[in-house]
Amino acid sequence: MTATVTSHGALPDVTYDVVIVGAGVVGCALARELARHRRLRVALVEAQDDVGQGTSKANTAILHTGFDAVPGSLEARLVREGSRQLAAYAAESGIPVEPVGALLVAWDREQLATLADLAAKAEKNDYRQARLLGPDETYAREPHLGPGALGALHIPGESVICPWTTTLAYATQAVRNGVHLHLNCRVRNASQGRARTSRGILRTRYLVNAAGLHSDELDRRLGHHDFTVTPRRGQLLVFDKFARALVRHILLPVPTALGKGVLVAPTVYGNVLLGPTAEELDDKTDTGSTEEGLALLRDKGRRILPELLAEEVTAVYAGLRAATEHDDYRIRAHPEEAYVTVGGIRSTGLTASMAIASYVTGLLAQLGLDLGDPDDLERVRMPNLGEAFPRPYQRPDLIAADPEYGTLVCHCERVSRGEIRDALAGPIPPHSLEGLRRRTRARGGRCQGFYCGAAVRELFEGRP
Repeated sequence: MTATVTSHGALPDVTYDVVIVGAGVVGCALARELARHRRLRVALVEAQDDVGQGTSKANTAILHTGFDAVPGSLEARLVREGSRQLAAYAAESGIPVEPVGALLVAWDREQLATLADLAAKAEKNDYRQARLLGPDETYAREPHLGPGALGALHIPGESVICPWTTTLAYATQAVRNGVHLHLNCRVRNASQGRARTSRGILRTRYLVNAAGLHSDELDRRLGHHDFTVTPRRGQLLVFDKFARALVRHILLPVPTALGKGVLVAPTVYGNVLLGPTAEELDDKTDTGSTEEGLALLRDKGRRILPELLAEEVTAVYAGLRAATEHDDYRIRAHPEEAYVTVGGIRSTGLTASMAIASYVTGLLAQLGLDLGDPDDLERVRMPNLGEAFPRPYQRPDLIAADPEYGTLVCHCERVSRGEIRDALAGPIPPHSLEGLRRRTRARGGRCQGFYCGAAVRELFEGRP
């Protein structure tokens, strides 16, 4: 079956073995996993114009250990398995990862007591590297912390990762190995054997609902009422690269029922994040930032890392998490409809994505899908967007072979013409400047495209 990416026009007149609704990090991971079973016809369907356009593009980009998951839960198991799988896949595929570790910082006696409970929870989750630190060692590890920290729990296995490259790597492998990717293709209704979309009818033997924020709506259309997604908005501040020297670890608060709370974290791109907020909304499209939310972040950040507030903010963004009324993933197989729902995948979904894909593939097999023997996929090697390894402009060998890699277009992020050219010619090319930014970092720096915007747009639109 020929690899296909479509973004408009009629859909192919075929019957797929599996249709996956939603090309976020979980949907793309599942498409990649099913591509290993080459006898299958698989379609990945996305309502927007790119992969990873929803929750997957706007998270805190942490590769979790699962130390604080609910012991015995499906999430705990899949995060634990997925963390190892994704770390190995990232190393193989060139996805930027930095193993910076995390500190859960206690600012009062109650939080300090809770750290011991979290350490015990980590043990139950088979994470045995957690260690309690006193205030002296805490400040030795993080000298720029605000005053008053009483101690911390050190989680050395936590890392930061590039969420954009991860999702794109999965999708690229899937498409290269025969999966059909249909963009701008919103599923409006579904029943056994068919999905009605904005671009026509898709016929399929099995349907997987990985629709993220809209997974509960599709679930109801198929007659199930297992969960309700309440979008939880997380606003974040992105500080300039000059702030990077202020923080060595992911600085986590002691978590609450609403989530992990406001953190300070380095990014693989060399910036520092402050956030997210946790605001429960009714609108699943409301990714706007608010004065109140940003003021809250600054107030929290002032206590955690006071010097950070003196640094320049290069970007503000907000993402929506698919929170439900349950404290676990909602992954269910429905034999009567040949249907699997993958709901309630919160911020740990990036870490757990490969394990979720394996788990869902097993459920499909239980429903009767004949997988056949899996094959190894040809490896992908993704462009490096991280600062921990040499970028193209720093590689004389690459520039000698192709001078376009030495011609910078975006000077803030050191993005070359060669990188932009490669992204535009890739198997899943961007359909917008934002998509190009996620593939190259162009227009993502401190000037936010003020200087390079015209040149980047000219390249994007194909003009000389």
